[in-house]
Amino acid sequence: MHDLAAQATSFIDLDTTKIVYLFIVGFIGGLVSGFIGSGGAFVLTPAMMSLGVPGLVAVASNMCHKFPKALIGSMKRYRYGQVDVKLGVVIGISAEAGVLYGAGLQEKIKAAFGDAGSNLYVSVAFVLVLGIVGGIILKDVLKNLREGTSDEEEKVTPLAKWVQSINIPGTMVYFKSMNARISILFTLPLGFATGMLAATIAVGGFLGVPSMIYVMGVPGLMASATELVIAFVMGLGGSFKYAMHGMVDIRLSMIILAGSLFGIQLGAIGTTYVKPFLIKVVMATIMLIVLFSRALMVPVYMSQLGLISKMSAEMVKVFKATSFAIMILALFIGAFIVLKALFQGFMAERRILAGKAEAVSVGK
Repeated sequence: MHDLAAQATSFIDLDTTKIVYLFIVGFIGGLVSGFIGSGGAFVLTPAMMSLGVPGLVAVASNMCHKFPKALIGSMKRYRYGQVDVKLGVVIGISAEAGVLYGAGLQEKIKAAFGDAGSNLYVSVAFVLVLGIVGGIILKDVLKNLREGTSDEEEKVTPLAKWVQSINIPGTMVYFKSMNARISILFTLPLGFATGMLAATIAVGGFLGVPSMIYVMGVPGLMASATELVIAFVMGLGGSFKYAMHGMVDIRLSMIILAGSLFGIQLGAIGTTYVKPFLIKVVMATIMLIVLFSRALMVPVYMSQLGLISKMSAEMVKVFKATSFAIMILALFIGAFIVLKALFQGFMAERRILAGKAEAVSVGK
């Protein structure tokens, strides 16, 4: 009975404003997810935490909504020929092991340090991962702009060429996305790390997509699409694991999923109109903005744990409000970039079709 009461306190009260906010967040998360293949959880988890949802419940509920959304997104992009199903399944299997290990670690942290400890762990993980991965992608984007190569086809990195050149008998598998054979021994640690991260902050795509691009040599569009297959595999197992411990708030999952199912299809369509360079721009931009949102909450959780001097109630409110405002900014910027690319691509396609129709009529 005590355990049930403790779990109930982890679930927030929902009113109309919060429901509408979660639906919009779900839509934008789905939009971003369909576009860059990261699961969109790097928007969704902090967005839920900004409402007061404990970090572990936010991660678990996010993971629960992820697998049906990822399934629909991957099916949509499979029709565009962007998904390497074999690669997604191979990485997904080792990622599942990482999810189960990471979920166990999360539960131990919550048991030892409570919600504040879990929130601090999730937020610090967000800041570190967003800073490292977002910084690497931003550096790549700036390099492309400086060299004037943003419109050129993607090139395989030296690291990926080396990985593709290693031949380990009995472990080599051909993947169409790379048009090359690589050893599955390279996919195992990358998959495990992706799953571990997904169980920690519900975002495996931060590692999954960049590792496929930079370590394996998968083109950006195919990497972002294939990540949706991995997200489905991870989300299915991770949701079951967390649900068994009463950490999934199904209300949050369903509201976010409702918005996500609309957004992910638009995001997936958007990928057919843009160059891989723009996907990197969107990833880097949103990652680095969300980083600041989560970083502001780190001292709040440290104060609650007694790791630093106690913050006044007024100061905590200022930090929370600022963090929330930055989160909203990230949502709108991400949605604006994706929808603008979708609109421009759609209009360009219409002009091309109109030109062809006019040429045919003139020819007659």
